[in-house]
Amino acid sequence: MDAQLMHSVTDGVATLTLSHPAKRNAMTAAMWRALPELLAGLAADPAVRVVVLTGAGGTFCAGADISSLTGNEDPQALAVAAEEALAAFPKPTLAAIRGFCVGGGSQLAAACDLRFAEEGASFGVTPAKLGIVYPASSTRRLAALIGPAATKYLLFSAELIDAERALRVGLVDELLPAGELDRRVAAFTRILAERSQLTQAAAKEFTGGRTDRDAYWAEQARGSGDTAEGVAAFLERRAPRFSWTATATP
Repeated sequence: MDAQLMHSVTDGVATLTLSHPAKRNAMTAAMWRALPELLAGLAADPAVRVVVLTGAGGTFCAGADISSLTGNEDPQALAVAAEEALAAFPKPTLAAIRGFCVGGGSQLAAACDLRFAEEGASFGVTPAKLGIVYPASSTRRLAALIGPAATKYLLFSAELIDAERALRVGLVDELLPAGELDRRVAAFTRILAERSQLTQAAAKEFTGGRTDRDAYWAEQARGSGDTAEGVAAFLERRAPRFSWTATATP
């Protein structure tokens, strides 16, 4: 099977699957280029409320397939563009990780809002093995996620860490027994899809470091009707039907 990005949408949850079986789902240049455009389409689709990023088979992503580059293509520029598109996606994103999550795979996982992993997964950021300078934006994102010390450990050593250590340092949010990852991801994303996108979008922006738009989000809340619906649903003991939809980065 050729290297490709596959996607499907079920009940508001879009699943993006990295598929390159011959190289443990390493990202080809075409896959890096395709990801921002695919994400833009999902961001504009009001039926999509959550995105799950995962890998085909028993691994997440083993990095970048350097052999796929042509001409003067810069692999770092392609990876950073895809990473930034994922980080800027206006709806919740979750990486579902099995097996190797290394190099460009860790770069994509760190750009997601949340990361759930299966026991036995391995994580690494390996540019020190190749004498490559890891991009500044990617380094800052990783440090914001797991702290400077853990970031230095990964970048200085290029060593792989196991899923238990990844959980301890904050690179993983939940660690699941073998065979439980898909079930837990499906259950949790159903919860996310039922919640207020208004709340989620504002929280995503604020936790991302932009804290100067209280007035904007207050205006969105007033005009959305979501607060009134949430209160009414609580009082009536029913599930809320929120109407505000994030269709692009505001």
